[in-house]
Amino acid sequence: MSIVLNTSPLAKPALIKRGAFLRWLRKTHGILGLWGAGLGLLFGATGILLNHRSVMKLPLAQYEKSNIELQLPAVGFSNPEQLAQWLRGELHLTKPANKVEAESSKKVTWNGLQVQQPALWKVDFHTAQYSVTTEYWVGNQFVSVKRQEANVFAFLSRLHKGVGMNNGWVLLVDSLAGALIILCMTGVLLWTKMRNSRLTLVGLSGGSILLAIIFVIQSS
Repeated sequence: MSIVLNTSPLAKPALIKRGAFLRWLRKTHGILGLWGAGLGLLFGATGILLNHRSVMKLPLAQYEKSNIELQLPAVGFSNPEQLAQWLRGELHLTKPANKVEAESSKKVTWNGLQVQQPALWKVDFHTAQYSVTTEYWVGNQFVSVKRQEANVFAFLSRLHKGVGMNNGWVLLVDSLAGALIILCMTGVLLWTKMRNSRLTLVGLSGGSILLAIIFVIQSS
């Protein structure tokens, strides 16, 4: 049996280019994998926790809740932003309010009668460790304050969802998401360039997509 080798002048440069491309793919794949390794473990673990919180009823992520009625100063406030600043100092919170809302006074039906509902101000403070939500009906002497303190598992879950996190955290997580997208692309390219089993590639990737579609249809 004779073996025929491709010794044409064009074959060697093509092989060199293919080898350089494969080395670049492996290097890129590895660098992105290292960049997202730590955060990937965090998001993977908390993703499992969030995914099973309702189905398996895991009592891991818990909150310590407390409610108080805070008396307002005699001076009062002319807008919800002033209330937010006062609440921040009164409750000894380090960060400004994440959300300040004002609902105008309106007529509502109560017990078959048309009554005038006073304006409602809402001020919320959120970090990964706690949430403080407040409501003030304009004209009252008190503001309702609800606080939730997260335990370790709830804290990690809030990190996963980005609750109360700053723009730096959002950009960092975006970089991880981008790295995952490129990892998927480079992984597929490495498989196609280093292995000839296209059927396996189509079977594995297509199978996962098919299962996802089936489970979505069954759940909807």
